[in-house]
Amino acid sequence: MNNSTMNNFLKCTVIAAFMLGTLTTYAQKKFGGLALYTVREDMGADAKATLQAVSDAGYKNIEAAGYEDGKYYGMTPTDFKDLLQSLKLKPISTHQSAVTLDNADKMMVDAKAAGFKYFVVPIPPMGMFTFNQEDRTMGMTGTVEDLAKILTSLGEKANKAGLKLLYHNHDFEFKKNAAGIVPIDYLLENIDPKLLNFQMDLFWVTKAGANPIAYFNKYPGRFKIWHVKDMDEQGRFAPVGKGSIGFENILANKELAGMKYYMVEQDMTFDGLKPLDAIKISHEGIKEIGFK
Repeated sequence: MNNSTMNNFLKCTVIAAFMLGTLTTYAQKKFGGLALYTVREDMGADAKATLQAVSDAGYKNIEAAGYEDGKYYGMTPTDFKDLLQSLKLKPISTHQSAVTLDNADKMMVDAKAAGFKYFVVPIPPMGMFTFNQEDRTMGMTGTVEDLAKILTSLGEKANKAGLKLLYHNHDFEFKKNAAGIVPIDYLLENIDPKLLNFQMDLFWVTKAGANPIAYFNKYPGRFKIWHVKDMDEQGRFAPVGKGSIGFENILANKELAGMKYYMVEQDMTFDGLKPLDAIKISHEGIKEIGFK
């Protein structure tokens, strides 16, 4: 090999190494999950472009919140799965607010076909959830015993479908109901963890005045996915790292909690901030806090 050939070879080797390093660095930047509820309006307008933006922002995992008539954001489960794969996004969990004991089997078949691992019940199902428009408070009708029976049945169906069932909290589940029962405690204590575990929304736990770490200690291993969203000084939703929730201490207890995944979420944005910009700020936030 003459000197000219050797020099060209060395140059190509250096360039290839640089490109490989750059690609590796880029790949390492992709981490964390996003709840697509955050960008629901963008998903409705152009799902593919929005998912591309989610991937470009550095997210690796997603949680869906757009199932209707057997489709995810207007796509069949397999088409949705293929789109995510093409964008290097992984389907982890799906919120299925319209689930009932009658439609659960079909929903779970679709969730499995789309590649999801976790089937999440985001509110008390089957008409039990209440929302007061005037004061924007949430609650539920019926009894927590009824809710537990429904979730137990759904957990059995999920197991048969090869999925894991989670229940997602808001604030009212951490407050005593008319019967003096704290709903979240009742569910944790009366439903077999083989049938149901939990997605802890850290904003709503904080809003309720409860302590996430205290729950991790009392019910270790039960909180498989977290919703990570911050709270500003007015008590509103904020990008992660731009509010007052002490995520570092909570994160230090992830093994105790049983956390397998976390999803950034911001229900609403304020002061002109667009959701697609908010998710970029939150991704930088989770990086600074130490989420991986």
